[in-house]
Amino acid sequence: MFGSADGRGRESREFAAIGRAAEWLNSACLTAADLAGKVVLVDFWTYTCINWLRTLPYVRAWAQKYRERLIVIGVHTPEFPFEQSLSNVRRAAQQMKVEYPVVIDNDYAIWRAFKNQYWPALYFVDARGRIRDRHFGEGEYERSERVIQRLLTEAGASSTDANVVSVEASGVEAPADWASLRSSENYLGYERSQNFASRGGSDPGRRRVYVVPNRLALNEWALAGEWTIGQPAVLLTSSNGRIAYRFHARDLHLVMGPQRQGSTVRFRVSIDGQPPTQARGSDVDAGGNGSVIEQRLYQLIRQPKPIVDRQFEIEFLDAGVEAFAFTFG
Repeated sequence: MFGSADGRGRESREFAAIGRAAEWLNSACLTAADLAGKVVLVDFWTYTCINWLRTLPYVRAWAQKYRERLIVIGVHTPEFPFEQSLSNVRRAAQQMKVEYPVVIDNDYAIWRAFKNQYWPALYFVDARGRIRDRHFGEGEYERSERVIQRLLTEAGASSTDANVVSVEASGVEAPADWASLRSSENYLGYERSQNFASRGGSDPGRRRVYVVPNRLALNEWALAGEWTIGQPAVLLTSSNGRIAYRFHARDLHLVMGPQRQGSTVRFRVSIDGQPPTQARGSDVDAGGNGSVIEQRLYQLIRQPKPIVDRQFEIEFLDAGVEAFAFTFG
């Protein structure tokens, strides 16, 4: 990766893309000289991705445990338009305690150089600059750490701790309840949305009043009130609009934010028509009340067992919210 196969030090396409990046967090630009002879872990992420969020405790722990010999580089490649904002990424990195170097990849140049297709994606690079292993998505954390240990040993590390990190994740970083999960990620913008059930269907790009049907089937969703369905998101154009979703999962999250920076949109969440109480997520109180104050992923439901089909509703008391995607866990 960081040198050529012919040994003459020519930069590979992967490192050339990283080296050309103009924006870094937590570090100055890392050059070939900085990385020469180092084991490197490259982590592709975007800050609202629930799958990446659930891997973060392990990447954070590896960066800390092997900090003297391993360089972790987080490549932030945005999925949603607001994730291109450097201030948004900086705020998210601070909130999530991402302290290792982060390179901003808004134009997908590094993504394309690696021929990457996934969030999250880990690339394990040995001290000679060769990509020796890859892992896409969640899980297999022990295997990934064993790869790191092997590459460090090959690089001459004399006292690599043979144990693997122990992580107790909480909040949105907690592992999904895979055994109970029957709902998958769904986007709300017209380009990629599925199972939209408001009467009359969607009317992309036009302000319109929508109505929630009397019954939703599992994994169907609907709008109520005056909304504009755009390409990346739905926008509430008057107060007291609702989104309803029939889901089957322990956790429900919604990626959303105020349309105007600095504004606040109040909301109220219910599950099967009642306040969530013990089923509340970290971003609501027991009565289901919360506020949208920034563009990010909000955890709205974390319910105790038994996990069955439930009807979720969120009512926005103020206009001006943009909602991008539901994710579950």
